[in-house]
Amino acid sequence: MVRIILFDGVCNLCNNSVQFILKRDLEGKFKFASLQGNTGRALRNQYDIGPDLSSFILVENNKLYTKSTAALHVCKHLNGSWKMLQIFLFVPRSIRDTLYDIVAKNRYKWFGKNEHCMLPSPKWKNRFLD
Repeated sequence: MVRIILFDGVCNLCNNSVQFILKRDLEGKFKFASLQGNTGRALRNQYDIGPDLSSFILVENNKLYTKSTAALHVCKHLNGSWKMLQIFLFVPRSIRDTLYDIVAKNRYKWFGKNEHCMLPSPKWKNRFLD
């Protein structure tokens, strides 16, 4: 099963989220690609995702999930009690994504921004796509 997480590579919140997932995905179910990188751009073109880089995106077996739905689908594959968060998939997407959009809109102001995309540690380098 192919699972690729696309994330904003210069966003501190997004980078911390990737680190969080890596530490709880002990089986290596997920690969990662920044939205700004070659793989990210190719997947954005393939799935006709616009230039907006404010969405967390999961591509799972050629199916695309965005925003809160993507995050909750990731949680169901993590080790520990994070799986229980998938219960929030029953909350209407419009409500979940409204909250998501508020955080996404303010993520640079609240969490900061890097000049360049994060470089993965050697331990996890094989999990990142160009």
